[in-house]
Amino acid sequence: MFGKRGSFGTKDDMGAGQRAAASVAPKPAPRVEAASIPSSSETSRLDAASQPRPPEPPKATGQRGRSEEYYDTKTSIFSALIDTIDLSQLAKLDPESAREEIRDIVNDIIALKNVVMSIAEQEDLLDDICNDVLGYGPLEPLLARDDIADIMVNGAETVYIETEGKVHQTPIRFRDNQQLMNICQRIVSQVGRRVDEASPICDARLPDGSRVNVIAPPLAIDGPALTIRKFKKDKLTLDQLVRFGSITPEGGVVLQVIGKSRCNVLISGGTGSGKTTLLNCMTNYIDTDERVITCEDAAELQLQQPHVVRLETRPPNLEGEGQVTMRDLVKNCLRMRPERIIVGEVRGPEAFDLLQAMNTGHDGSMGTLHANSPREALSRLESMITMGGYALPSRTIREMIVASVDVIVQAARLRDGSRRITHITEVVGMEGDVIVTQDVFVYEIVGEDANGKIIGRHKSTGIGRPKFWDQARYFGEDSRLAAALDAAEVVDSETA
Repeated sequence: MFGKRGSFGTKDDMGAGQRAAASVAPKPAPRVEAASIPSSSETSRLDAASQPRPPEPPKATGQRGRSEEYYDTKTSIFSALIDTIDLSQLAKLDPESAREEIRDIVNDIIALKNVVMSIAEQEDLLDDICNDVLGYGPLEPLLARDDIADIMVNGAETVYIETEGKVHQTPIRFRDNQQLMNICQRIVSQVGRRVDEASPICDARLPDGSRVNVIAPPLAIDGPALTIRKFKKDKLTLDQLVRFGSITPEGGVVLQVIGKSRCNVLISGGTGSGKTTLLNCMTNYIDTDERVITCEDAAELQLQQPHVVRLETRPPNLEGEGQVTMRDLVKNCLRMRPERIIVGEVRGPEAFDLLQAMNTGHDGSMGTLHANSPREALSRLESMITMGGYALPSRTIREMIVASVDVIVQAARLRDGSRRITHITEVVGMEGDVIVTQDVFVYEIVGEDANGKIIGRHKSTGIGRPKFWDQARYFGEDSRLAAALDAAEVVDSETA
């Protein structure tokens, strides 16, 4: 029955249909060596995730209300599939062809085993098995959804997701912690990294740029913990942020002017506040003839300009050697003739090198950092420079910050899950030993509605001529800036 698919090789002279039929009778566990942890990129997608699950006490229900019998049937059919196909031949097919071949064989196995299933259950089973062999197993349906911001796997039995700013538990589960660990290894191996007992912490990324963090036993006590920060397939723009209410139209124009005028920008915010999304939005206004170099721990920025060089840090190897830090990347990219330097996240002594770059002809450089207010962002910047071992007086460091940073954009996730740009703040100068800032736009919380949604408004502080006005005029953006600030004052007066 299986002989019609010539693209698959067989493991011996017995017909594939005979082997599938023979799998109905009791027999030793199928050989799945070919599906164990891969040694090359060709077979990295076919790992030990397919091994049969040991007997467990019955549980209530699994994914989407699936019973334990569903998983037992899936394990039995999967074992017959792995014992039937030649995985080395499967690895040579493109994903779509391989998926079709697997579906055909599984349908034949279901018929030979006389498994009674509804059409919907059979389709679910086919998708699950294809995902286990070719994809990321139970994670595939979550990765396909564009409304999910985060996927949090706390061991094989517990999976949470974040949608619309709120965290919810899902019924999705893995067969066991070994399957989860194999999927983690599959993800990180695609970017040349590893996760095991010797190196139990790993940062990686998916092909679409989504950020991945894995922490494995023995550090994670209850099984591997996998966290995926997903990015939308359709990248957000400032216009969309305006429609979502994250910023007013006038504030959006001010951010566009800041991007086009090559102001040095720091985007500040807490975890999950949308810093990287906002950075992606602001880089849309970089001219296409500029050479841009990005430095990141896990490459997640996706700039649309044609002249972009993407750099990524590297962890140490098993001997503790070969590490390339963010500071190494920032220092090296200064020798690569950049016009703008984009640092995905400033979190250490690379802050000093980024400020040096901003102050030595690389105007328009940008970066993100964790802080809860613009004032706190400046303090954290000073602390990170001090952590780098620089024995500089505080006043000297602050003067360097004032000379380098033009604008701080503050993002926040409010308690109702909504994300707002709460401050557009410019760095004005120094008074004594204190850095002076002034807000151009702020977000003011008014109250909340009956559904618990926060009601607020963005308002202009009335500054008609911000410090970066001259820079905007140099790039021919002063008229747009003036019109946006005037319009914001009119809106404030109408809503007052």
